[in-house]
Amino acid sequence: MDDARDAVRTVGDHPALEALARVGFAASGLLHIVLGYTAARVGWGGGGQADQSGALATLASNPAGTVLMWVITVTLAGLVLWQLTVAVAPTGGDSGATDRVKALAKAVVYAALAWTAGGFAVGSGSSSSSEQSSQDVTATLMQAPAGQVLVGAVGVAIIAVGGYHVYKGVTRKFLDDLEEHPGRLATVAGMVGYPAKGGVLALVGAFFVIAAVQHQSSEADGLDGALKSLRDEPFGPALLTVVAAGLVAFGLYCFSRARHQRI
Repeated sequence: MDDARDAVRTVGDHPALEALARVGFAASGLLHIVLGYTAARVGWGGGGQADQSGALATLASNPAGTVLMWVITVTLAGLVLWQLTVAVAPTGGDSGATDRVKALAKAVVYAALAWTAGGFAVGSGSSSSSEQSSQDVTATLMQAPAGQVLVGAVGVAIIAVGGYHVYKGVTRKFLDDLEEHPGRLATVAGMVGYPAKGGVLALVGAFFVIAAVQHQSSEADGLDGALKSLRDEPFGPALLTVVAAGLVAFGLYCFSRARHQRI
């Protein structure tokens, strides 16, 4: 077992995988910036799909879109592999089970993004709404034994992740992930970006909880639906603009993270 973990750790420490993971963080940053731009447009009556699929579709539509999609796909795949090595064989500085679970969850998220980007890279990508995907997942869970409880648990888990993002930003705990201090501007971007992303995640989770309580899968909104619901509230365009700015800030922080992340 120890030999296997040492082998996995060796893979995780390979310079090529490190380079891919760092560019993967930058790719994630680019997606958040485009997502923030789309959210701002939606807030003021413009078109667009304010979620990761919509951001990828926007990037894929430019003249160098196919090349960019391949770059994003490959680098995010590298980031997935690196997160898996952390989950299987964490370094001595990690605290154990909690870090492994977080690394595995991040690997799943990045894998989903890589899969979506890969679809655009080969020309079969679809900018299907995250709202429909969330409703499909919710409907499936509702049919399972204790389905309402499962959907509610998913919502609570998403809210908890969102809350942790807020905590991480407010306390500057994100700096613990880095090899060195990234500088004042990057720190401010993280302090703004993490709570903004956390607030959006909490809103998505709240819709899952509502769907569970009302036993209606149609109440479950993905990121796109959550942001558009925020737009429809009093002062919605202004609120969505603030959220959009926060998502852009998170994206900018990801660029700094790409350079300073402890790998």
